[in-house]
Amino acid sequence: MGGVKRAIIKMATFTGSMAPVLVLWLAMSLSGTWAVDKGNFKTCDQSAFCKRQRALKPGDSPYRALLETMELTNTRLTLQLINDNNKVRLLLELYRLQGNITRVKINELKPLKPRFEVPDVLIREPSTEPLSLLSQDENGVVLSLGAESQRVIISARPFRLDIMEGPEVLMSLNSRGLLAFEHLRMRKDTQAEPEGEKKEDADPANQTEKDEEDKVDGMWEETFKSHSDSKPNGPSAISLDFSLPGVEHVYGIPEHADTLRLKTTDNGDPYRLYNLDVFQYELYNPMALYGAVPVMLAHKAQRTTGIFWLNAAETWVDISSNTAGKTVFGKMLDYVQGSSETPQTDVRWISESGIIDVFIMLGPTPKDVFSQYASLTGTQSFPPLAAVGYHQCRWNYNDQEDVASVDAGFDEHDIPYDYIWLDIEHTDGKRYFTWDPHKFASPKEMLQALEDKKRKMVAIVDPHIKVDSNYKIHNEIRNKGFYVKNKDGGDYEGWCWPGSAGYPDFTRADMRDWWASMFAYDQYEGTMENLYTWNDMNEPSVFNGPEVTMHKDAVHGAWEHRDLHNLYGLYVQMATAEGQIQRSGGVERPFVLTRAIFAGSQRYGAVWTGDNAAEWDHLKVSIPMCLSLGLVGISFCGADVGGFFKAPSTELLVRWYQTGAYQPFFRAHAHLDTPRREPWLFGPENTALIRDAVRQRYTLLPYWYQQFYHAYRTGEPIMRPLWVEYPQDPATFALDDEFLIGKDLLVHPVTEEGARGVTAYLPGKDQVWFDVHTFQKHNGAQSLYIPVTMSSIPVFQRGGSVIPRKMRVRRSSSCMMHDPYTLYVALNLQRTAEGELYMDDGHTFNYEKKEFIYRKLSFAKNMLSSVNLAPDAQFSTVSWIERIVILGASKPSKVTLKTADGQESQLEFDFDASMSVLTLRKPGMNAGLDWTVMLQ
Repeated sequence: MGGVKRAIIKMATFTGSMAPVLVLWLAMSLSGTWAVDKGNFKTCDQSAFCKRQRALKPGDSPYRALLETMELTNTRLTLQLINDNNKVRLLLELYRLQGNITRVKINELKPLKPRFEVPDVLIREPSTEPLSLLSQDENGVVLSLGAESQRVIISARPFRLDIMEGPEVLMSLNSRGLLAFEHLRMRKDTQAEPEGEKKEDADPANQTEKDEEDKVDGMWEETFKSHSDSKPNGPSAISLDFSLPGVEHVYGIPEHADTLRLKTTDNGDPYRLYNLDVFQYELYNPMALYGAVPVMLAHKAQRTTGIFWLNAAETWVDISSNTAGKTVFGKMLDYVQGSSETPQTDVRWISESGIIDVFIMLGPTPKDVFSQYASLTGTQSFPPLAAVGYHQCRWNYNDQEDVASVDAGFDEHDIPYDYIWLDIEHTDGKRYFTWDPHKFASPKEMLQALEDKKRKMVAIVDPHIKVDSNYKIHNEIRNKGFYVKNKDGGDYEGWCWPGSAGYPDFTRADMRDWWASMFAYDQYEGTMENLYTWNDMNEPSVFNGPEVTMHKDAVHGAWEHRDLHNLYGLYVQMATAEGQIQRSGGVERPFVLTRAIFAGSQRYGAVWTGDNAAEWDHLKVSIPMCLSLGLVGISFCGADVGGFFKAPSTELLVRWYQTGAYQPFFRAHAHLDTPRREPWLFGPENTALIRDAVRQRYTLLPYWYQQFYHAYRTGEPIMRPLWVEYPQDPATFALDDEFLIGKDLLVHPVTEEGARGVTAYLPGKDQVWFDVHTFQKHNGAQSLYIPVTMSSIPVFQRGGSVIPRKMRVRRSSSCMMHDPYTLYVALNLQRTAEGELYMDDGHTFNYEKKEFIYRKLSFAKNMLSSVNLAPDAQFSTVSWIERIVILGASKPSKVTLKTADGQESQLEFDFDASMSVLTLRKPGMNAGLDWTVMLQ
């Protein structure tokens, strides 16, 4: 939630002595304007290290590899690099990791003090595989990466690293000579160590360096607007370039409000990765937003690769397109680079501090890259089934009566929902873990009333803590010394919703443990099993801080905030999810929504795209924003349905519900100052359209839940770009107005105002697609014009798939738990199809103990059968199969069901000859058992 006009009045009333300058600042930055104030956020030119690094132009690198220092063990290669300009030495470490990943680390050989290395993001120390030396001469070394004639070539002068497969260069590092590593040093104007200074001055290289430092601003201190950054460690930036021959399409590095395919940045700023609370963000630019996942995917028809730059400091990513062959291969060996006309994408990463630690994921398929990245940072957490349903939120439901009346409104209008949400006004004066004593006087009663209808609630818990000596949470954090410190060693304080606030140091494991313990039912008073949590403002947002965030010279133990800024939000969500797990004794799955994210955030819950606006372009951009997150492992993504700021037209609201119903996280949310917009407030026609969209979501819950299980098992995205399934079809490479859910549903939402039709690209030249509403069959590899009305949501089922649905929609997902299934079998041109059926108890971790049903459904040779995919798993269900609909069928003379016990029976059927649809009515077998249906 960004800042607002009303915040001024609100904050002034409960902080009393608020500094007049702050009131003025809030008034200027929060009032009236409904667009981002770009002046609040740095450009590359205003970020000293970015400006310095970007001033380096491609050319010969000053670094060379000292081959005589090379050491090769079974698990790694180490080698020193020297910068010939200043004689500073670096240590290169190279690892071949399991699963076709190469890891490259570069650090100072002897840093003045340790440099930050990101903890807690990798799920384990990655397993290595042996590297072997193929050849070596004075120009470099060639190492085997084992499989597929893959090799690494390290050229010595200048230093360069190439990864090859056969004659093909897959990726080159430092081929443009942009490796830079600002070594830690003593400040030249300090008198502290005269001896050291004498020694240094004797070295002419240091004299040059001193002269350079005198010329460059921002190395030892930097100001932005009224904020100064003391930079006690001086310059510490790092940079490295990567060249990708043959590649024209790169993706990822969320979070940006931009197209799916990343643009070149030659004529503007690089893409920025720095978690920020951006009020009213602008679309289609590379500005930083709430999340930063430093992972990029590169795709061409023959191969997909990935780069994971493990660094949590402020990072900028430059992308340019080039022609391969312009970057000469170096003096070593006679490898052929190929024609100079090959397109090439060059990428350059620049970070403010830390070390270079990069994982090069070599594919070769998109799914290989997903599994490589998952092996490093883990997969999407498996949410409770209810969290996959619909969520109703606004800032704010006023009180318990308001909650009860909204809840009743859903029943009255026959619209299902699972969670109702409370924003910051539910607390006692913005003290999290509390309830407003007047508006929410008996929270347990409210929660019990929801529980009686099998519904749940989410309440917000933000990581800024009101400085108030009568507030238990603040006192405990202060007494335990758990707050982030300022540069002078006191508790860091900033302004946020409660007024003056402290920020718990979530980088500390003991602080996270304490935070988790606060979710216990006896600590967080008024809570029950059906209350879950929303972590907002966890970038962290500091209203009066530089760029609305924490000062970079704030201190977390041994490290500055600058080293780990992008990790803060991940740690908040990690500690909150852990608290929810612990409060149930480890039994129940958590549900936590976060705004700030980093690599690995997928392990802890869901994310949304932040404070969007009720505008058509914001609806459109929700698609590439969630697709980009899915590509880097974060599948549980959605956007505020209807837009957070402003009031949507009824047409926009309906279209947003229709789009959101087909995105993984489905939540309506709205700003305090907007008119109420519960689904029934726009007349019966629009209520019916919204009801239909939400009900479509609920009928598809079995398929959605299966996709979440699959994402948890494999790391593959749920909502995915078409190129993931059709990697050799260039027509799919830049599409971002349509998407797949899993591999079997293709969705092209209507995102244009007043649209009479949309053109959807249906991929696959030997593929057929069925309109899920009309069962009309269409051939693949074509652009199809689809006329639309206000009720249309263009969705297609892939021929060759089986999709389970539950057609009896009830008021929440839990109420549908034991309901029967309808199977939609869409035949391909070979008249076969396959799908899956997954179910478990929907809310506990018992699936980890093999308590689930996981079945394969396949149609071939006129037989549809259900076979157990997990014979060692134990779970039973009362759900049965109530209908089977076969699309693209021919008329049988009879249909026979054979069940597990050998019993055979005839089934009734209808055949629609005009659409080739065969419907089998009430086959009646248990969904968890073996059975076969034969068409004769």
